[in-house]
Amino acid sequence: MPQSPLSDLISQGRGAVPADLVLRGGQVFDLVTGDMVPGDVAICGDTIVGIGARYEGRQVIDVAGMTLVPGFIDTHLHIESSLVTPFEFDRCVCPRGVTTALCDPHEIANVIGVPGIEYFLDASARTLMDIRVNLSSCVPSTAMETAGARIEADALAALMDHPRVIGLAEMMNYPGVLAGDRAVLAKLEAFRGRPIDGHAPQLSGRDLNGYIAAGIRTEHEATTAQEAREKLQKGMRVLIREGSVSKDMAALRPLLDERTAPYMCLCTDDRNPLDIAEYGHLDYMIRWMIGQGTPVLAAYRAASLSAAEAFGLKDRGQIAPGKRADIVALRDLAECNAEIVIAGGRVVDEAAFDARSEIAPVGRGSVAAPAVTADSFRAPDQHPETHVIGILPGKILTDHLIEDIPVGAGGKRADPARDLVKIAVVERHGINGNIAVGFVRGFGLGKGAIASTVCHDHHNIAVVGADDADMALAVTRLGQIEGGFVVVQDGAVLAELPLPVAGLMSLEPFEAVEARLDHLRAAARSLGVTLQEPFLQLAFLALPVIPALKITDCGLVDVTRFQIIRE
Repeated sequence: MPQSPLSDLISQGRGAVPADLVLRGGQVFDLVTGDMVPGDVAICGDTIVGIGARYEGRQVIDVAGMTLVPGFIDTHLHIESSLVTPFEFDRCVCPRGVTTALCDPHEIANVIGVPGIEYFLDASARTLMDIRVNLSSCVPSTAMETAGARIEADALAALMDHPRVIGLAEMMNYPGVLAGDRAVLAKLEAFRGRPIDGHAPQLSGRDLNGYIAAGIRTEHEATTAQEAREKLQKGMRVLIREGSVSKDMAALRPLLDERTAPYMCLCTDDRNPLDIAEYGHLDYMIRWMIGQGTPVLAAYRAASLSAAEAFGLKDRGQIAPGKRADIVALRDLAECNAEIVIAGGRVVDEAAFDARSEIAPVGRGSVAAPAVTADSFRAPDQHPETHVIGILPGKILTDHLIEDIPVGAGGKRADPARDLVKIAVVERHGINGNIAVGFVRGFGLGKGAIASTVCHDHHNIAVVGADDADMALAVTRLGQIEGGFVVVQDGAVLAELPLPVAGLMSLEPFEAVEARLDHLRAAARSLGVTLQEPFLQLAFLALPVIPALKITDCGLVDVTRFQIIRE
């Protein structure tokens, strides 16, 4: 929507002429004073021009009995992890009140490089919600994996002045920051003075001081109140995260009150359509926290005003003259069920979604994995003592376990009775054909295999299985459907979700993806899987920047030592 002339903003705000849009009869929840302000809200184009008075309008919407709050801001997420395109993500969450999303497209960037970022920049200009982009800082996230692309500081600098760009996305390579890695420092220098998002799980003390001194000001990896408190004390804005796998809201909620709310925000990081349908998005976080005793003002501040301030978005976060017209109308603040959503002055409804212009998807045909057989998944068998990834449900942190697994004629085998199954990562970008095999505990898998090309952040193929032949079939099938999720048992595919856009996103509506995910979850449970979200949990087992033990196509990674384990 083009900017309105200042003369129109002033005249409509003064009530000298009818406003373009008036929300009549409700009350505004002011997030600065905590007051309820009765009266109409007048909107000119995409801008609020008046509150607390009576207005006439060319279009009038009755909001009698409703409370109006600013649109919600998701401060850190990867839209690719919603498994749908930015256009379907828009249609999925904007009606829930999410009017701004700060995305890091490093999932697609790790597959196809800068064109993936450019796809999001182009798409963001066409969505109802305001999608802003933080440029991906870690492509790849470390040198211990094979990604489909590499993006250095000069390529990021070329995009930094794009009007949709906020700053530099999560700096995951915190060991590189602390060690003064030349390539890492070049990126930090290029964005010095601009927003730089953090990613430093369990970092504390003087190392945390050094990390923050590099200009990094926000953090979504705090998993305990103690960790979050230290980061707040040292000047970071803490983003409370509640995704499909990473669930930190219960641990951090006690820290969120009216004193800390100006410095705490909300984010989802990775949340799929099935969880959104079952629970919600930021609306769910607000609802749950208020239900647990969080002050209402603190919850809504974290969801909007504090988020806007943290990332320099001075034009939103409050319903006030001169601010962007992002407004959510609610019957009950505690219930947080959006009845009417206004995004940039436009009513969010099917007609508005239908009026968008979309762009062609990118990253087709991106799966170029090597041909595999059951023998491809023979585990290292020099000795029984075995490093095992221990899953922690609800977290992307893992345990580093040591288990004895007997060495037989065919090498080490999965032992479902002990909840020990194989995990492998297969390089799928057509670069080197690497295959790494290890063991994992925590899936509950008793038979078959599940596999995915959503495999953070390099997005190779991750597969976990109790049967080597089923693992091979699962990997092969992913190549045939251009990536996605697949569940296999006894040589047959039980369920699948094709994700042909870079092996990460579906071309189907989010409702169809939701239905397929439900089928996939049921199929995984039929194999004995006990995890609530096994597919994204699998994806995070390959992320070598989250302690303690992970696996990439290069092998098992001891994240604490930041090195590959050599058997």
